[in-house]
Amino acid sequence: MTLNLPPAIAGYFAAANAHDGAAMVRHFAPDALVIDEQRERNGHAAIREWEEETYTQFHPRIEPQSVESYADETRVMGTVSGNFPGSPVVLRFVFRLSGGLITRLEITA
Repeated sequence: MTLNLPPAIAGYFAAANAHDGAAMVRHFAPDALVIDEQRERNGHAAIREWEEETYTQFHPRIEPQSVESYADETRVMGTVSGNFPGSPVVLRFVFRLSGGLITRLEITA
């Protein structure tokens, strides 16, 4: 199944799955916010550090399953597999975009 994802979101998933932090942050606004496991990371340096920590610890792979678009956000349900208890799990990725870049990403169960 092919999902119709905005380019920045498709790029985020592709770069995350390739463990390419430099490519991943190019899809985020410089002052973007990522919230994962109830922890906030602001800006490119913090987001890149988050990607490195997450990959090193869990080796995650994300397979987007569905997408819903609203006026101010895009919600993607994705199956995440990796080196963690309970793998695989389905997580919700809630994106906000501005100017073709991700300004906010919140990941929840």
